Amino acid sequence: MANIFSGGGRELDLSNGATEAFVEVLMLAVSDLASEPWDFRFAALLILQDQNLMGRGAVGFHLEEIDWGAGEAERSRSKDFVLRATALAASGHRWSELGYHPSRVHDYLDRFRIMVEHFPPQGGSGAYHHFPGPDEAAMASCVRHRVLSGLPYWEGCFLCHQPR
Repeated sequence: MANIFSGGGRELDLSNGATEAFVEVLMLAVSDLASEPWDFRFAALLILQDQNLMGRGAVGFHLEEIDWGAGEAERSRSKDFVLRATALAASGHRWSELGYHPSRVHDYLDRFRIMVEHFPPQGGSGAYHHFPGPDEAAMASCVRHRVLSGLPYWEGCFLCHQPR
């Protein structure tokens, strides 16, 4: 099974193991950069990509399904946040905490960066069924790992749930 991340006519089709590495390195970066309400909503979207909780081969998202913001300034800021988090992840930020070396993740992050860069976020109807709403934002942080988590819905963060 594969997990698909797409947007603007581009697609990132990842195996289960590739998805795990991609989401985990992004989550480490997002956890350290998040400061605005939208950032925590994006973190919640990443938490929903945890295959240990959601099921293998059952995750992925489309950039079109994300509520990027009401106005051009909000949409630009949200897109910039995703690009900054992707760049921080690609720098190897906190990878030593993973317990493994995600060898091919640079390629996935680069392809995702290109997808986001070329994606034109639009305002929409406000019905973003797959993007966590303000009340579903990832506001809790795992004390042990300093990673945003799905508390109170799930105990701990993705590092706590690793079967390794």
